[in-house]
Amino acid sequence: MQRKAYVPGAAVLLAALLAGCTGSSDGGDTPPDSKPGDSTTSAAAARPGKYRTLPEPCGAIDQDSLDVLLPGIEGITDERQREKAYAGEATLTYDTDRKVGCRWKVESADATDHLLVDFERVVSYDGGVSDDSRAATVYGTQEEAADLPEPSGAQASGSSDDSPSDGSSSADSPSEDSGSGDEETPSGSAEGAGGGDAVSPSGSAGESGTPAALQPRTLDGLGDEAFLDDELSASGSTARRRTVTVVFRTSNVIVTIRYEEQPARVGVVPDSEEMQDRARNLAEDLAESLNS
Repeated sequence: MQRKAYVPGAAVLLAALLAGCTGSSDGGDTPPDSKPGDSTTSAAAARPGKYRTLPEPCGAIDQDSLDVLLPGIEGITDERQREKAYAGEATLTYDTDRKVGCRWKVESADATDHLLVDFERVVSYDGGVSDDSRAATVYGTQEEAADLPEPSGAQASGSSDDSPSDGSSSADSPSEDSGSGDEETPSGSAEGAGGGDAVSPSGSAGESGTPAALQPRTLDGLGDEAFLDDELSASGSTARRRTVTVVFRTSNVIVTIRYEEQPARVGVVPDSEEMQDRARNLAEDLAESLNS
């Protein structure tokens, strides 16, 4: 008889527990502060980037391209040294899934050329930020650090190389306006005031700076976003070194190309347009190979 006295209490307790479970289940399905769209939007925004691996950097550039970028390489008579020059040297890295690079250096009687190619695969560790978004932020920091000048006159962003300035835009180019007689002096003549600006290896008149149409700028049609920088070292006791840098982003990979040339003779200035064209052509080839 005493055991029967506990049965109704147990039944009441069981009923209460079942009711509580049912109530919490209903509340979990539709919490008062829930925003059904949030989880879907977050999942879409935080999707992984397109690239999961990186190319082998020293094999990313074909021999024909290296012949153009490093003119002295074909003149290396020692076969082993020439093969070593073509092979390049991998840069130090601690995670080849995230960052790889390769550098080349070739000396010739006319100049010493350096080439560095760097690939960085950006991964976001924030569940609410996609790899692409994180890569865009990293790229933006690099572009900001380059401190690109504002486009002026008819110079269009990223299109100056593809559409050279015509008569209507020549007035916007200080290098063509100021002292045009001096700037367009035949390459064989010497100038007293500009003695440091001698003939460049390509045969064009050397310049103390970069023409307006070739100023550092953003580039269109290269990856998702890109920019080009062009620096000429200050004149001094050594030949002036020009450094052209092209950086572009495609999805979650950022590619950096740094191309340098230092002539063997003081007074010779590397040709800006020629070096920019070479660097841009290489960037376009790398972007195409990444997307293939």
